[in-house]
Amino acid sequence: MKKAFALASATMLVGSALVATATSTSAAPPSPVAPPSEAQAVARAETHIATRPADVEASDGDSYKVFRTTVDANGASHVRYDRLYHGLRVYGGDFVVHSKPSGVYDGSSVGLLSPLTLSVTPKVSAAKATKTAEANFEGTRTATGTPELFVDASTGTGRLAWETVVSGWAPDKQTPSKLHVISDAQTGAFIGEFDEIETVAGTGNSVYSGAVSIDTTLSGSTYSMIDPSHGNGRTCDMNNGTSTCTTFTDADNTWGTGATSNRQSAGVDAHFGAAKTFDYFKNVHGRNGIFGTGAGVPSRVHYGNAYVNAFWDGAQMTYGDGSGNSRPLVSLDVAGHEMSHGVTEAVVSGGLTYSGESGGLNEATSDIFGNMVEFYANTTVDPGDYQVGEKININGNNTPLRYMYNPTLDGSSHGCWASNTNSIDVHYSSGPGNHFFFNLAEGTGATAYGTSPVCGSAPAVTGIGRAKAEKIWFRALDSYFTSNTRYYLASNLANTARAYTLRAATDLYGSCSTEYKTVQAAWTAVNVAGSDATCSTGNDFSLTASPTSASVNPGSSATATIATAVTSGSAQTVALTASGLPSGVTASFSPSSVTAGASSTLTLATTTAAAPGTYAITITGTGTAATKTATFSLTINGAGGSCSGTNATDVTISDNATVNSPITISGCSRAASATSTVEIHIVHTYVGDLVVSLVAPDGSVYTLRNRSGGSADNIDTTYTANLSSETAPNGTWNLRVQDAASADVGYINSWTLTL
Repeated sequence: MKKAFALASATMLVGSALVATATSTSAAPPSPVAPPSEAQAVARAETHIATRPADVEASDGDSYKVFRTTVDANGASHVRYDRLYHGLRVYGGDFVVHSKPSGVYDGSSVGLLSPLTLSVTPKVSAAKATKTAEANFEGTRTATGTPELFVDASTGTGRLAWETVVSGWAPDKQTPSKLHVISDAQTGAFIGEFDEIETVAGTGNSVYSGAVSIDTTLSGSTYSMIDPSHGNGRTCDMNNGTSTCTTFTDADNTWGTGATSNRQSAGVDAHFGAAKTFDYFKNVHGRNGIFGTGAGVPSRVHYGNAYVNAFWDGAQMTYGDGSGNSRPLVSLDVAGHEMSHGVTEAVVSGGLTYSGESGGLNEATSDIFGNMVEFYANTTVDPGDYQVGEKININGNNTPLRYMYNPTLDGSSHGCWASNTNSIDVHYSSGPGNHFFFNLAEGTGATAYGTSPVCGSAPAVTGIGRAKAEKIWFRALDSYFTSNTRYYLASNLANTARAYTLRAATDLYGSCSTEYKTVQAAWTAVNVAGSDATCSTGNDFSLTASPTSASVNPGSSATATIATAVTSGSAQTVALTASGLPSGVTASFSPSSVTAGASSTLTLATTTAAAPGTYAITITGTGTAATKTATFSLTINGAGGSCSGTNATDVTISDNATVNSPITISGCSRAASATSTVEIHIVHTYVGDLVVSLVAPDGSVYTLRNRSGGSADNIDTTYTANLSSETAPNGTWNLRVQDAASADVGYINSWTLTL
């Protein structure tokens, strides 16, 4: 079940008190220091939010609710919050505040790209939203809920939207459907949809796991398939219908025959799968069952007639009998997969958004844990592997649903991350996550479970084993993932699976440990890049420039702060130099050398003869044990005045709208150049929606980009334009951006015009 737009019950931020209402415990290295209480952990987080509002992209209209608090054994804590904006739920606005064992701030996990600034007054009525939702429902509709107004920030930027839930039956008339339809509250445009119903597309003799031990309940002289050891989860027979379910009973506590002709056999598989999944999360990850409460999971078998599916509806498992009612979908990895969706929903506020890359991570999480349950159960008839659903033959040709060691073998999944991974079905965008996990656990190349290729020219990976890999993935999910975490997003590399699994590896095995470095290598092997901490076994430091660019007129100067920091070992002396200087430009540092941890001021001075243009200047820090570099971009304007400008003010790009961002040029005493440049940074999903033009002061329009790029995200490009006909360049130039399609929005981040 996907409750991706539902807030859990918790307390509102009122005055200065936050109170946690949901708890769990995640694994971490033990410490003799007594961990804080959950109330203390929330108090820590509250202080961090108050002193660092920018770290959670706070706005004046925000308020917060505690969703879940976890306290590690060593005293570190992680408090998850839901966000409200002017009282409206913000989907994608959830965040996590982390504290070290001492209570010191330890960062945050945030999906928003910037603070929310939008109107909460809809232009589209709830009645119209209802019509949009009903028009998108396929099958037999039985009910439509009242639309809810909320802020959709699943892409990192906020837009006002309606969510309408339409209930009924899918076209097969057997699969229940609770379709959540999202539409734009300002334009009425359809944004997206997801279904709550997650589908696969004594002694017992099971169909797939052989003779296994199951726990049952004796009442009088009758045994019932109710498991007292695993939260009283019960298994029942739907009798090939869709409504009534009868708990299996037996007189001698020997269940089934292993043949599908015996109705108890499929029940044994389901009962066994529920117990093993419960035990896996409890014994391996310290989680008290699927829901974290100790409650068991009901399992319904023999659902529908020739129903080739199984599904999780947020509360229970349901299994069909497959084609011809001869192949029940009750295999161990299917059970573990579906119930792991329940873990994801309970752990991450709103669950991982069920679309694009976050939906792929949702599915990958279930594939990963489903297979780990199979390894954990360790049966001889269905031993662990890295194939998904290999026993149920849902394809009809004895092939599995997915292959974790090489996801492309199914013909649809991505084995390597690509710019369009965010635009495909979630069962196929799961591929990079599945492939990463296999590489992390087993390595690349030929393995006992299949051959795992690397992407491009990535180096080979030596795995660290399943036991460590599964703990890293669960730690990342439990403590760091947000609802809209992705594999890769250039504008928010911190909110990515790579960043969070690296942090999990650091928590569990140490900074720059072998496990940490293998996580790095395994992501690189599936083409997922990132901005990781530099690992070193000796003395090391970092070097950064702030700002990283400047524009000056000839004869003027620009300054920047060159900062250093110790990243490992002890501080060292760092000598600073600059290279790549054009004629007429000199560089000086004050001071010319620093002790790592200190800063210096860089001054770039130009003469009146300095040639106009943009130059990449390399700043080098030469230490006694390491050397680091940083890049500074210097733009020298045309002679006689400023012929360049930058606008760094964000401009929201709504669906089917045209917006402008202005730059005023003054004092430019020459004509614009035939090689003028327009550097553009736009954050927007599916850039194929956009028409980007430069509008001169005289009204002339220069088209830079016309709906190219397809499903790729974001524009970070410098365009060259022949503007030599603009002999009077002074005045206001506009970057005009037209969103010519529905469903994707974003904003102009910044742009620079050099004439």
